[in-house]
Amino acid sequence: MNPKVYLETSAISYLVARPSRDLIVAANQQVTHEWWNTRRSQFDLFISQIVIDEAGEGDLEAAQQRLEKLQNISLLELRAEALDLSKKFLHQNTIPAKASQDALHIAVATIYGLDYLLTWNCKHIANAVILKKIAKIAAEEGYELPTICTPFELMEQ
Repeated sequence: MNPKVYLETSAISYLVARPSRDLIVAANQQVTHEWWNTRRSQFDLFISQIVIDEAGEGDLEAAQQRLEKLQNISLLELRAEALDLSKKFLHQNTIPAKASQDALHIAVATIYGLDYLLTWNCKHIANAVILKKIAKIAAEEGYELPTICTPFELMEQ
C-alpha cells in the first residue's frame, strides 16, 4: 500500500505556473515538476473540494491547467469533523482567520489519517511554529497530524 498524500492547492499551482523569474520560486517549481514526474506514482493522491475550488480561481487558462492536473485524483468528502477541527485551529489563534481555508486543508488531511500533506504554503501550513501548536490541538481531539512538507521533502535522495 502506498503512502497517502493530500495535495494542497499551492503544489498544483507551482506545477502549472509559468516559470518564475524569482530564483527561489523557480527552484521550487522545478522540484515540484521533478516530484510530479518521478515520485507521484509512489503515493496515493487525494484532494478535497477546497482544492478544486481554489484551483479554479484566477486566470482562466491557468485554472483550466490546474483543474486538468486534478482530474484523476481521489476526492475526499468534506466531513463535519474536518470543519470542527479547522475551527479549533482558528479559535485557538493558531492559524489566523484570514487563512481559514489553510486550516481546513490541514483538518481534512488529518481526519482522514493521511500520511502527508504536500504544500508550498510555508506561511500558514508548512510552518514549524504553527505545526507544533496544531499537532497539539489535533492530538487533544484524538487525531495524528500528517507530515506536512514540501515536494522537496518527499523526493527520494
